[in-house]
Amino acid sequence: MPKVVSRSAVSSSTDAQPTASSTAALRVYYCICGEFVLVIDKNLASLPKRQTDGATVIRSQDSDAGKAGVFKLNATLKEPVLVERQGGHERQHRLHCPRCDLQIGYQSTPPPVKSGPFVYILKGALGQIQGQVPPDAFADENLVRT
Repeated sequence: MPKVVSRSAVSSSTDAQPTASSTAALRVYYCICGEFVLVIDKNLASLPKRQTDGATVIRSQDSDAGKAGVFKLNATLKEPVLVERQGGHERQHRLHCPRCDLQIGYQSTPPPVKSGPFVYILKGALGQIQGQVPPDAFADENLVRT
């Protein structure tokens, strides 16, 4: 058989200006089980928190109040759940990890994901280090010691 030889060359220009995509810092977040769940252009800690449950608010559609965040979510939507809130009820379409089925967030609109103005990520559900429990995962738990 003849020998196949291939060569390649990489060229770059020192005069080229960086593009928006090359300077964007994307952050990857994982479920507690280690499954990749979220890629986003901002740090979750820097995003606003919802007052009702402390969930992180990700804007998924542009509006007069602000521009939508750039993110990709790897989650499965489950049947909606009616949650009792002060002054009424809220319908949540819950987002679950595709591997371990742990709830990682929710949205208030029916499928598909990002169909409404916001996606909410539960406090302590995601971490930036794969296979490690996020430090705030059990922050609000009342531990009983015997």
